[in-house]
Amino acid sequence: MTLDMGIVLGILAVAVVLFVTEWVRLDVVALAVLAALAVTGQVSADQALSGFSSPAVVTIWGVFILSGGLAHTGIASTIGRWVIRFGGDGEVRLVTVVMLTGAAMSAFMNNVGVAALLLPVVMEVARRTGRAPSRLLLPLAFGTLLGGMTTLIGRAPNLVISASLEGATGEPFSMFDFARIGLPLVVAGVAFMVLAGRRLLPERDPVRESQRADLPRLYRLFADLSFVHVPAASSLDGVTLHDARLGAALGIDVIGIFREGGTEWAPGPGSVLRSGDRLLVRGALDRLWELRGTEYLSVADDDLPVERLVSADIEIAEIPCRPRCPFVGRTLRELDFRNVHGVIVLAIRSGNATIRTDLETRRLQAGDRLLVQGTAEQLADLSAQPDVEVRRVDRADAYRLEERLTAVTIPPGSALAGQSLAESRLGEDFGLGVMGIVRGGDTTLMPGPGTRMRVGDTLLVKGRRETLAGVEGLRGLEVDETATADTGALESDDYGMAEVVLSPRTGLAGRTLRDLRFRERHGLMVMAISREGEILRAGLRDLPLRFGDALLLYGPRRRLEALAEEADFLVLTAEAHPPVDRMRAPVATAIMTAFVASVLFGWLAVPVAAVAGAVLMVVTGCLSMDQAYRSIEWPAVFLIAGMLPMGIALQESGAVAWITERTLAAIGDGSPLLVVAGLYLVTALSAQVIPTLATAILMAPIALHLADGLGLSPQALLMTVAVAATTSFMTPIGSPVNVLVMGPGGYRFRDYVRVGLPLTLVCMVITLVLIPVAWPLQG
Repeated sequence: MTLDMGIVLGILAVAVVLFVTEWVRLDVVALAVLAALAVTGQVSADQALSGFSSPAVVTIWGVFILSGGLAHTGIASTIGRWVIRFGGDGEVRLVTVVMLTGAAMSAFMNNVGVAALLLPVVMEVARRTGRAPSRLLLPLAFGTLLGGMTTLIGRAPNLVISASLEGATGEPFSMFDFARIGLPLVVAGVAFMVLAGRRLLPERDPVRESQRADLPRLYRLFADLSFVHVPAASSLDGVTLHDARLGAALGIDVIGIFREGGTEWAPGPGSVLRSGDRLLVRGALDRLWELRGTEYLSVADDDLPVERLVSADIEIAEIPCRPRCPFVGRTLRELDFRNVHGVIVLAIRSGNATIRTDLETRRLQAGDRLLVQGTAEQLADLSAQPDVEVRRVDRADAYRLEERLTAVTIPPGSALAGQSLAESRLGEDFGLGVMGIVRGGDTTLMPGPGTRMRVGDTLLVKGRRETLAGVEGLRGLEVDETATADTGALESDDYGMAEVVLSPRTGLAGRTLRDLRFRERHGLMVMAISREGEILRAGLRDLPLRFGDALLLYGPRRRLEALAEEADFLVLTAEAHPPVDRMRAPVATAIMTAFVASVLFGWLAVPVAAVAGAVLMVVTGCLSMDQAYRSIEWPAVFLIAGMLPMGIALQESGAVAWITERTLAAIGDGSPLLVVAGLYLVTALSAQVIPTLATAILMAPIALHLADGLGLSPQALLMTVAVAATTSFMTPIGSPVNVLVMGPGGYRFRDYVRVGLPLTLVCMVITLVLIPVAWPLQG
């Protein structure tokens, strides 16, 4: 092994680890591979950037736009609904129709888009027929994967494989060459699911999935709904929901406010509470019962001067956020600012505005200034960091901190007595930052999270006076234990519920609803989350979101429709989908037909036809340019563009030849069919944990070298790679489509293995039988 081979294989090994673990986004990994190969001299600058001009990349984004045009004009959803609704009530017939519909549409559309369009339809059919969605959603996912194998444009790996063949022989695969293997695989896949696979599918709580199932019943909301009364002369009178902090402090969401004159459903953070209001709330009331027990905090009347926050050891300083500052673009919570740096952020100055509350979730911008409190040593450590400037200030009048500084005491019997600051959650629940504690005449500034409070302590806190007053108001809330909530009243012409899942292209996985300020941003509340068959209703604000989660949302229907337009979410409830432009459906159909015909009859090269079709979709108004950009799966584009140089490096470094020599030595005089079987197994197993695009890019040069070394048909071996890369059935991470159905179907990891493993073996047998027939192994 040469040094160059070692460098290339080392970069490949690191990339594979990152692909499998997903510690870093897949597209970022691909671009890092590109950069590493160029920096180490394994590829030239032109070779490193060649992926962006590759015909495969151009064709892929063109086809994405064509698919988007079919979706935005309603063609795809209309076809899907029309076909699936003729599936009857029997499970055999339903599974057959769902799989064939998904396969047929995926032959010409992005399979993730097809699954997203058909998900609401399939779920509606499942509920109408009294079946659990888990009986139909995995067949839908597998059908779209198999259908993508029937045409050149069906899946991105097909285009990559075709480009590899063209580079080696001068002739690419034609539009329907893939159908020689793909169509029999679709038939075999459907037959397997009907005869055996459906018996392996889970059936979780079919009763709760019946009828459009009252989404409240599906998510078991009845147990969490209660009525709470705001008593007369309450200190909450005139306080907004945001300042009352019912969600943060009590862990409950206000679904409706009932008062004389009408009901306000799905109230926003700015909705004002009034004495006498009856609140329909969702969530456990344990925290409220705890607060009602005794007096919590006693608020002093006098303002607290800023000078009380400074001592011989504690200083106040200002940190300007310059464009290169490492804090720009992130929130204090994401930076874990207090724990990492030890200082407290008192306020943020942004332009002429001063922000003194809810600082943790505000995303810092260039030009912001942070007012911080800390020791001289902590401030010196901060200023030593690259691109961080710390300025000591004597006065902070511009921040008007006096308006937010107050002294409160711990009265006898308070639930806070004996708790540490961390245990009290004063910051998280009430937005109160404890700047210091006065005990026995001594003042301790910047107490640590482990500092315990005692009766008689005076806390120097930063926060809204309205919030402090609201603490007593929360204690006075009365629970109506006799009233029961009618969940049917939650939905009307203006308000409703919808299920959504995280889109495969989202960047929100791993973040919490609190970090995202979900309710403030979207005007919708998350009522529950379905994760791997389990319904989660408590602690949702601080629960990191995962791919495959299904979220039950409640709010104005116009807000639900607006959410359906965002790339981060896929709305499963059909009623929440925005209207489509059916007037241009014939135009979109004609454009797609012309694209297929021009490729089929050889009038235009595939990339040229794809770009021309994409342009026509925009020019004719089938979708706007912004919608066209949103239709493109950009991570897939960057994944191909970034990984194609790895294929070049593997060949030019001699790594492919080295791998092939050892493979040939291991095979010896084995039959060509044994080579095909081995290639299929390696590719299929890789596709379960590595993106199928990356798998195809990495395996294509190896297949070509094996073909050259053994005198086998390159078409046969490359087609084997294409098929095997498609059979990512055995893990939810094998394909975005698998992740997409995971939450709505309540699937667990083992469900994919139980159904996907035998299906992969069926596809392998079909491939080994048909490949030698379609392309003789030895010519």
